[in-house]
Amino acid sequence: MPLLLFLFSFDGRISRSAYWLGLILPLALAFLGMVAAVPPLAFNDAVLGLFLLALWPALAIGAKRCHDRGRSGWYQLVGLVPLVGPILLLIELGCRRVTDGPNLSS
Repeated sequence: MPLLLFLFSFDGRISRSAYWLGLILPLALAFLGMVAAVPPLAFNDAVLGLFLLALWPALAIGAKRCHDRGRSGWYQLVGLVPLVGPILLLIELGCRRVTDGPNLSS
């Protein structure tokens, strides 16, 4: 799968390893680069910018992983439930195995 489709398309399915690599590796590298290059007084603004830049690819990767679990990409909204939502989403998308069946692309 080409990198741009991987990061920006909401269609398809991906494995757990691709999910983790697609979310953690780019954010970790960008964060380390920010720590090295951004002055301390501008760090909060830089983190906000990084978050906004990473939002669309993170949602696209999460939607693909939801499809792999047999759920709609909208299932990611579970993460908005305070305390329990992010934990449930982490377990569902990051830890559980694939489900057999067609791709749910809605």
